[in-house]
Amino acid sequence: MRGVESSALASSPSFGDLERHRRELTGYCYRMLGSPSEAEDAVQDTLLRAWRALGRFEGRASLRSWLYRIATNVCLDMLEGRKNRARPMDLGPARSPDGPHGEILPEVTWIEPIPDERVAPEGDPAAVAESRETIRLAFMAALQHLPPRQRAALILFEVLHWKASEVAELLDTSVAAVNSALQRARAALDAAEVADAGQGRLSERDHELLARYVDAFQRYDMDALTSLIHEDATQSMPPYELWLKGREDIFGWWVGPGAGCRGSRVIPVATANGSPAFGQYKPSERGSGYDPWALQVLEVADGRIVELTFFLSTEAIFPLFGLPPRLEA
Repeated sequence: MRGVESSALASSPSFGDLERHRRELTGYCYRMLGSPSEAEDAVQDTLLRAWRALGRFEGRASLRSWLYRIATNVCLDMLEGRKNRARPMDLGPARSPDGPHGEILPEVTWIEPIPDERVAPEGDPAAVAESRETIRLAFMAALQHLPPRQRAALILFEVLHWKASEVAELLDTSVAAVNSALQRARAALDAAEVADAGQGRLSERDHELLARYVDAFQRYDMDALTSLIHEDATQSMPPYELWLKGREDIFGWWVGPGAGCRGSRVIPVATANGSPAFGQYKPSERGSGYDPWALQVLEVADGRIVELTFFLSTEAIFPLFGLPPRLEA
């Protein structure tokens, strides 16, 4: 476990000592809950509970492990009795581009995006890269299918590199039970085919690909986009149930029901869930300027875009990524 605090700190930590763990706790709670707003609430609750209980903190464990115990209990309480968050492709088969969008499902249905900077550790590039891999949308979706305590064990052991004995102590269980939970969790991730799904660090070629995508999308040039998007690519648009499989169906939607996207402006933002992200603004129906439409999160593999997720809940998402509420003409 990282950085056991000194005995002086353990005996009398300040709120500042608690606060310096906020980023890593946010990453942990986000992986547990699948929502940046819920993760923020969980971390705030964790820090408040810790502050109120400081008088009972005896320093027998590190301050960090004590905070993770509190955060785990907060997350488990929040997850009790609720359905797992998901992506549209987890809920049903792909649909026809000219068919119905499906229902608009409540916010609690969906895994929501988060800026990498909110959860990635500072400093070590290898640690930053690993952190990004473990918040990818496919990985997050697989995590949500795990029972909450199994999910916590996997995150603590595989992502945060705790020892099995430390995980067992935090979860008040045995090492054998933790190892059994980890075995089941790994099998579930293998079945979901996400163990090696990350795209890794973007190459110069990938950056060129994305620049060409932005240019072609803003021109709404389907011919130019054909060479950039994989023929088996997928597209989803939470909070709609609709998702599409295959470039032909994606383009069919773009020039059909989604034709209002023609003339959009696309603004690169900080990466979301380890992937390149863009704020999309559609021409305003009021006659001037551009209104927010979606945060586009793209997956790139082998020189092509293989997945496009358009998060449409811009009122909540755009402020998180520092995107303006609208663009002027």
